Amino acid sequence: MSRPTEQTFEQDEQQQPDSGERAGAEHTHSTEWGKHSPDPEERRLLAGPQRRDIELFRAVRIFWECIRGFRSLHFVGPCVTVFGSARFDEDHRYYQMARAVGAELSRAGFTVMTGGGPGIMEAANRGARDIGGRSVGCNIKLPFEQDPNPYLDDFVEFRYFFVRKLMLVKYSYAFITMPGGFGTLDEVFETATLVQTEKIHDFPLVLMGADYWRPLLDFLREKMVVEKTIDPADLDRFIVTDSPEEAVAHIREVAMGRFGLKEKERLKSHWYFGEKGSPG
Repeated sequence: MSRPTEQTFEQDEQQQPDSGERAGAEHTHSTEWGKHSPDPEERRLLAGPQRRDIELFRAVRIFWECIRGFRSLHFVGPCVTVFGSARFDEDHRYYQMARAVGAELSRAGFTVMTGGGPGIMEAANRGARDIGGRSVGCNIKLPFEQDPNPYLDDFVEFRYFFVRKLMLVKYSYAFITMPGGFGTLDEVFETATLVQTEKIHDFPLVLMGADYWRPLLDFLREKMVVEKTIDPADLDRFIVTDSPEEAVAHIREVAMGRFGLKEKERLKSHWYFGEKGSPG
């Protein structure tokens, strides 16, 4: 029996009409839910309850995207994920800072993982490439800012944000968050929530660019802590610095001391799974 592919799923789903276009459809059209995405697949995903066979098909598709990510990233090595805006060019000081971060992570033996796009993501991958380190990207399909940068050794492209974020957490020992926008805030606060609720334990959260993050930290301290929506200890989990060396030294200490990471630690591949393993 042939193995299903992402292309097979996409072709099959495109043949299925929207729920609102069927005679006798069980549910309303997606626009009635106020979620009119320009992407037809996203429109169907967010359209609320649909026919059970369509929901099952979509669940299989999401499952297959998870499996594809797991197999593609299984041998990337111990990673640190770098987040930040896609909108900084190479002359910007934050781009230069992220490039230095990527190089420093590689010197410490980590694989640099990013969202795979331009800006800060490109800078961190480029820094790893500068010194011969390894870098990977988890790219997301978007109408804009979606092309993988040229400094990736490997990249996996995802349709669903939540699957992509799963991969960025699953294979990382830490997050370094550079200045960024809504997507960056989403990523750092989701990770902070996982740490706060002990879904992940003692996960290093580093904020690079102290002047950029200071107003946000002031808000957290002066509003959220005062109103007791978070605890003071929640803020203590963040390391705020402008020094790539300081950031990576802290991450390395945690990875070696708390997580038991060892130098040159690699997973062993097995030929009977069709695995190629990782270089080095």
